[in-house]
Amino acid sequence: MKNPDIKIDLVYTWVDGNDPVWRKKRDSFRGSSSEAGKSGEGRFANNDELKFSLRSVEKFAPWINRIFIVTDGQSPDWLNTQNPRVKIIDHSEILPPEALPTFNSTVIEHALHNIPGLSQHFLYANDDMFFGRSVSPSDFFMEDGTPIVRFNRRPFRKFTLWIKKNMMGKKLSNYNLTIHNTALMVEKRYGKYIGNKTHHNIDAYTQRDYASTFETFRREIEATFENHFRSDNDVQRNIYSYVPILEGKAKVKFVTQKESFRCHIDNQRNFNRLESSSPLLFCLNDSEYANDIHRRNVKEFLERRFPSKSSFEK
Repeated sequence: MKNPDIKIDLVYTWVDGNDPVWRKKRDSFRGSSSEAGKSGEGRFANNDELKFSLRSVEKFAPWINRIFIVTDGQSPDWLNTQNPRVKIIDHSEILPPEALPTFNSTVIEHALHNIPGLSQHFLYANDDMFFGRSVSPSDFFMEDGTPIVRFNRRPFRKFTLWIKKNMMGKKLSNYNLTIHNTALMVEKRYGKYIGNKTHHNIDAYTQRDYASTFETFRREIEATFENHFRSDNDVQRNIYSYVPILEGKAKVKFVTQKESFRCHIDNQRNFNRLESSSPLLFCLNDSEYANDIHRRNVKEFLERRFPSKSSFEK
């Protein structure tokens, strides 16, 4: 980046799904009809990933300015809240009353640009995303401050999804369906369908373009705010990359597992590939297919990978 004085913040969304008070609130709101893939335990399980992600920040991205952790009235018991670089942001600070309480990360992500004091340039990560090697601001922003958007190349994705749904009779997962529907929504306005698959890892944005995109699609996005759990009409966060790309305000970069690796923790072979790839970024993705044994393996893996306590811990 041309300007070394540009500050880059990092935003996390985080929940302690083991908290009995939070669980009682969620369960009373959810009832018994939810689908595991949309709101099962894997969506909320707390395995201390955030602690290790922050260790990866201190080790590999010490240039990060401030860190905002977006939560629902919670704070990690190990977090050093006296560290001036860290700030807890409650959902109520950035979301309207009709969206609360929310257990839908897709809805929460539509309000990131509302974080008080957020820098113009910022990165966003789920708590299960990590820096795997030393990174610099130029890994996320061009010299002029333009965000770099990482995709896995899928040039025929629109056609492939159509085949699956209409000829093979397969129901798309909530995740793939919302991405597809969001791409169609953007296509309707901009005339181009972006089918390349998100790398599902740490992403770069500008607050200005995030807010502008929200305003452009405010009606469609606000219509989903009362989806307190994941729903098939959710608008995916990819929209905040699609629009800047089509407006010439973001740079696409196609990546492989050598750069960005998404590891499904229920598959041990993925861990083996992760170790051999040594990627720049990696995600340890929990899901409805994972169990406590898989989560214990993750904890042991992270302890080995990031053994040193960071200044973000008490």
